[in-house]
Amino acid sequence: MNVLRARAPSMAMPVAVAGTILLFPTESAHAKSSAKVDVAAVRKSIAELIEEDSEKRDDGTSLTGTFVRLAWHSSGTYSKVDGSGGSNGARQRFNPEASMGANAGLHVARDALEKVKEKHPEISYGDLYTLAGVVAVEEAGGPVIPHRLGRVDMDSGETSPPDGRLPDADKGSSKSTTSHVREIFYRMGFNDQEIVALLGAHAVGRCHTEASGYWGPWNFSENTFSNEYFRLLLEERWSPKTTHNGKPWTGPDQFEDSTGQIMMLPSDMVLIHDPEFKKYVELYAKDEDAFFRDFAKAFAKLLELGVPFPAAKPWYKFW
Repeated sequence: MNVLRARAPSMAMPVAVAGTILLFPTESAHAKSSAKVDVAAVRKSIAELIEEDSEKRDDGTSLTGTFVRLAWHSSGTYSKVDGSGGSNGARQRFNPEASMGANAGLHVARDALEKVKEKHPEISYGDLYTLAGVVAVEEAGGPVIPHRLGRVDMDSGETSPPDGRLPDADKGSSKSTTSHVREIFYRMGFNDQEIVALLGAHAVGRCHTEASGYWGPWNFSENTFSNEYFRLLLEERWSPKTTHNGKPWTGPDQFEDSTGQIMMLPSDMVLIHDPEFKKYVELYAKDEDAFFRDFAKAFAKLLELGVPFPAAKPWYKFW
């Protein structure tokens, strides 16, 4: 049986997960560690990093979508069956998670955030990665997302969950892809409405051929968080991509609009093919406030999965 100690004060309590004892800090250690973090200052540093990087690129792209994906993939490995996975531990810094296919390209986000970590060493990587996603959404014009500190960094990837817990873009058919999407999200404890809301994160960012094999942004304003993703899903005519820059497309199956400038993945298209998913797409396409409200709740929930936050102390006491 392995015993791993997180980077935290020495007082700890053991938590058994799948035959392994993980040592997490006690409530007082959590509170003491988190209390030292100037969250406003960290937020400011993340926002400045996004802006500075965008100015250097000068091509319309930014770290916005990459930070959202980093937070998402750090958290989306959770399983409600045994409580394993999730953002606690920040194990994506190590193999096997760092080299998993679903995390290809995320070294860009992790490397960029080292600058923030150096400036604010008191924040854990787990809290930093998830907070970066929150700040990215908010700075892009999205909703305010609740976020609390308390994730504790592990020293290795020994307790990383197995590969295959993050959603694939395509399972070969619409039926199989739909089942796969539900299987992935149901495993974490989400329902259909939350699934659609969370996939609305595709409002920002783009796919890169060197990372996933897919190409392009989901809409024409990839640095703006809005409900445009849902409107485009319903209103555009999506067809299989066959060419790219005048040459035959040799990448994996994806869809494009009439301009060829924006795209959808097979896992996006199931949202309008499945009746239960589609009713939420229609709702969010009409009502951005509803999307923002539901996304904020679902994303906050995602980021906290598997994190052993200390229980709140009761306000009363006995004499």
